[in-house]
Amino acid sequence: MFYRIRRDADLLGQCWSRDSGATSVSAMSAQRASAQADTTDGFGVAVVREEGKWRCSAMPPKALSSLTAAETELRELRSAGAVFGLLDIDDEFFVIVRPAPAGTRLLLSDATAALDYDIAAEVLDNLDADITPEDLEDADPFEEGDLGLLSDVGLPEAVLSVILDETDLYADEQLGRIAREMGFADELSAVLDKLNR
Repeated sequence: MFYRIRRDADLLGQCWSRDSGATSVSAMSAQRASAQADTTDGFGVAVVREEGKWRCSAMPPKALSSLTAAETELRELRSAGAVFGLLDIDDEFFVIVRPAPAGTRLLLSDATAALDYDIAAEVLDNLDADITPEDLEDADPFEEGDLGLLSDVGLPEAVLSVILDETDLYADEQLGRIAREMGFADELSAVLDKLNR
């Protein structure tokens, strides 16, 4: 099974030292923040479903490194229809962000990415996931979050689960599958073409 997961041994040694006394993913993320440069590759796309039509637009680069920034960007669209964001982080993993009045619904395709990426750690914190860094170090890639967050707009939980299980696909390919299943592949492709993806 092939899955691209970046592991930086030196960084992990600094952030997850058992002598540090830190026990949560959020604490590790705080220690790592100064060491992580703003060089994240990938893309963020805001997706809107209004009056039976799909519309996609690029999100700013800061959405790839900050969940708060991604949420703010999506909420500012102020659409009457469904709004969600697709975040591809370094083609390693993806995050689906769907703001709602009762709170943002989230899906992280690979929870072990929190070892290396602040935004993945942010997602786990927002999900109140009871996961320690030690748990992640020993784990194979696994998803965390709400598998049903797009079920009302055309992506059944079972279908999303199948896509997540296709670990031979990169994150951008998995997001492409999601777009095809939901019917906005052309709109997504148009945005990615403009981003030279």
